[in-house]
Amino acid sequence: MVAVSALAKRWTIQDSEQLYRVDAWGSPYFSINAAGHVTVSPMGDRGGAIDLFALIGDLKKRNLRLPLLLRFSDILADRIERLNASFAKAIARYNYDGVYRGVYPVKVNQQRQLVEELVEFGRPFQFGLEAGSKPELLIALATLKTPGALLICNGYKDREFIETALLARRLGHNTIIVLEQLEEVETVIQAAAKLGIAPVVGVRAKLNTKGKGHWEDSTGEKAKFGLTMWEILEVTDRLRAVGLLDSLQLLHFHIGSQVSAITTIKEALREAGQIYVQLSLLGANMRYLDVGGGLGVDYDGSRTNFYASKNYSMQNYAYDVVAAVKEACDDKDIPVPTLVSESGRAIAAHQSVLVFEVLGCSTRPTEAIEPLQEDEPLVVRNLFETLENVTAQNYQESYHDAEQFKDEAVSLFSFGYLSLRERARAERLFWACCDRILQAVRQQNYVPDDLEDLERIMAQTYYCNFSVFQSAPDSWAIDQLFPIMPIHRLDEEPSCRGIIADLTCDSDGKIDKFIDLRDVKNVLELHPYRSGEPYYLALFLGGAYQEILGDLHNLFGDTDAVHIHMTPKGYKVEHVIKGDSMTEVLQYVQYSREGLLENVRRATEQALQANQISLAEASLFLKDYEHSLNGYTYLSEEG
Repeated sequence: MVAVSALAKRWTIQDSEQLYRVDAWGSPYFSINAAGHVTVSPMGDRGGAIDLFALIGDLKKRNLRLPLLLRFSDILADRIERLNASFAKAIARYNYDGVYRGVYPVKVNQQRQLVEELVEFGRPFQFGLEAGSKPELLIALATLKTPGALLICNGYKDREFIETALLARRLGHNTIIVLEQLEEVETVIQAAAKLGIAPVVGVRAKLNTKGKGHWEDSTGEKAKFGLTMWEILEVTDRLRAVGLLDSLQLLHFHIGSQVSAITTIKEALREAGQIYVQLSLLGANMRYLDVGGGLGVDYDGSRTNFYASKNYSMQNYAYDVVAAVKEACDDKDIPVPTLVSESGRAIAAHQSVLVFEVLGCSTRPTEAIEPLQEDEPLVVRNLFETLENVTAQNYQESYHDAEQFKDEAVSLFSFGYLSLRERARAERLFWACCDRILQAVRQQNYVPDDLEDLERIMAQTYYCNFSVFQSAPDSWAIDQLFPIMPIHRLDEEPSCRGIIADLTCDSDGKIDKFIDLRDVKNVLELHPYRSGEPYYLALFLGGAYQEILGDLHNLFGDTDAVHIHMTPKGYKVEHVIKGDSMTEVLQYVQYSREGLLENVRRATEQALQANQISLAEASLFLKDYEHSLNGYTYLSEEG
């Protein structure tokens, strides 16, 4: 019979849900099942669930390799539907005499299969695309086939960009050229005259309102893109002078990606609403108000204005956009515009899950400390005594003593008064003291400032088969937080604390900041690593920007990727995109497969002639070399 106290302490999946905050950041798509596995509900609360651990097993049987990027197509469809439903509800609530027409910024994730799916899922809502460069414009023109959908052209533009956008109107595309620089207005005027095509243009305003968080410096009066108020007036006057004022139909603004505070959005809308109204009063044929991006993702689930969160819902956002624009227009008796947003992050982030395996874990000796010997140095005896006397009352004092004695041991060793074995003994005792002190610290409601770093210092390093620079570049570059957690063993208490290290030979190739309700954690709760058993972790909400920003550090390339689609019988694999081979990444840096093989073959032949290698060894070496060129850039199970 099990004691009641033992039952009370038993770890449950509810404990894991609370620890990793799954409901907070993952609802309605991610949860934990009774087996202790993460589940994915691609259709939200309207469809079935997939056991992520079982899915990985099935995909490995299809010869797919970890790290593996999973794209859940139905989540993409659900995000588009939720965004349009939010605006539809807001339009109905405020009796708004206009419509919403969203566009997806291609820069957020340009992968062909994803963009094609997005266009397909967005067709019922006339969902369009936004292109910020010539390559993205080419993608949009070839992919967007929804009648009436907007194609917003942002970014720097040359003559060819503008001519292409104008000529696309002959093909039925609803292209709108957004003027970002004052010089672009003359290029548009000249191109329109040359081609005999009436343009539709917009202006991007530099608002005084600034965003909050990582991207706040890209907004406001010092923003990289956009026109000041006097430049907008210059554009208006120039278009009027050549009889093209009717072509000015859109106002665009952007206050930064991942806006965490709804008050910032409200301030921007108030300012932009007045600009829109004033342009209408100046005689421009205003029809669209593009509120840009900024609709945030709650990466840590705290629902606050912390940079990795947001203190508003998608519905709150839609209400505020509709209400602010209606109020500005009604005040001056101006017809309300078609509302446009470029909410790429909020659409694309949730559909992507990166799964990778733990390859190993740093450890410290776990065997019992040997009894103290009479002839051991004083510093060793002091450390042993400190270890023996750690209590819940004196743990802070014990920590300072242990640090002092450890430093003494290092100094004595440097001057030749301690042997290597004695120094190793002192280090063992120091870490044993820290471990015992940490157990005492974890029982406290308050952690003293001088012990706050102890958890991080004692954390284990979990070595994982992936590249931070390739798969989560924002984690390295701007300290972006992503939810990371095991996808199985969640009915078991995670008794270890760790950080995550990748495969790259770079000290920055690690993740040591994790989501938490209270600010940021420096360690992640993980399960003990068991050699020979798979231990899978996953990074969630990484579908926006991470794939296209990926870096070939150490020549780790794209991972295998799959598109998963729900069916009445479960799921099916819609697309399989194989990750880069070593030959492909080497070609990126101008190495040819044939040249490499020939150089190695010649070196092998020379070694054979000099009797430095046997024929069998040479044959095996060349076989392995060629096999590696065909292989995955990440570590393989058979390797």
